[in-house]
Amino acid sequence: MNNLKKIGLSALAGSLVSVSAQAAEVSVSGSASITMDRTNKHLVTGNDFSMGDSLGFNMSGETDGGLGVAVYYEIDGGSLDDYDMTLSGDWGSLKFNGSGSSSALGAVDDVTPNAYEEAWDILDTDGTATSGSPMVIGGGGGANMFIYTSPTVAGATLTVAYQNDGGAAAVQDSYTDFAIAYSPEMVEGLTLGYASADQETGINISNNKSTAYAKYATGGFTFGYQVSEADHDTKTSSQDSHAWGITYAVNDDFSIGYSSHTLEPDSGASSSASNDQESTGISASYTMGGMTLAGAMNETDNMRGVASNDFEAYEFNLSFAF
Repeated sequence: MNNLKKIGLSALAGSLVSVSAQAAEVSVSGSASITMDRTNKHLVTGNDFSMGDSLGFNMSGETDGGLGVAVYYEIDGGSLDDYDMTLSGDWGSLKFNGSGSSSALGAVDDVTPNAYEEAWDILDTDGTATSGSPMVIGGGGGANMFIYTSPTVAGATLTVAYQNDGGAAAVQDSYTDFAIAYSPEMVEGLTLGYASADQETGINISNNKSTAYAKYATGGFTFGYQVSEADHDTKTSSQDSHAWGITYAVNDDFSIGYSSHTLEPDSGASSSASNDQESTGISASYTMGGMTLAGAMNETDNMRGVASNDFEAYEFNLSFAF
């Protein structure tokens, strides 16, 4: 009798495994890529070249009730890096980000057009307090965050992010931000957006952040302008920024771009960090079949508000998609 029970359970388990495998779609993504960059990081690594080393595993399916379920895991450098789970339906999508996603505001901290990266990006330096990397008014991040994205209604899409206990104990109980993007049907190519966040950075200390942007695409050109503000209870930590960018698609395969980003510390900041941080970048991208060659040459003056703390960098990436 016991043997019969074991056979029956084994058959049932095999059936369940078979059904799950048929219901879900599994794929592995990645690309062969080589990157050459020259920044202050070069002084540390001593080598301008590196190779991409990440693989993405995607699994998706649908329940009998029509609920979409997707899971993503990324192996980067031989270790588990980013991972998340998303539920979706006619009501939109709800992602639980275990690690690696941006918040609603973080995803739109700089959406001005470029052909490779933002003007302030790729400028990784030596990691010191005065150098590090350029300052940007961005959203919260970290692990274990819920991100809801609504369906598009009359050209508008809403995104809301929530992270429980997003900081140290007694400092930040939770973090919430939202973003809305609107593409009016009457003006083809125009996108307007706004995002806001209220972030606790200490006991009874808040940093209220907001950003607004406009992008317009016509012909081969795309224009964009964005303003951001961080209103910190500690006024010397308050900041304002404005950015703009333009790209031109020379043809279906080749695009070029120019972008600019300026961050202004609060006027009450200390003299050691009271200068405007100014970043500019030139970028380009060329695609032929499954090959893409893209890169940028960026520079930042007064990095992190420190006078004459100036850096230049370039980065080029060659990738093959299969």
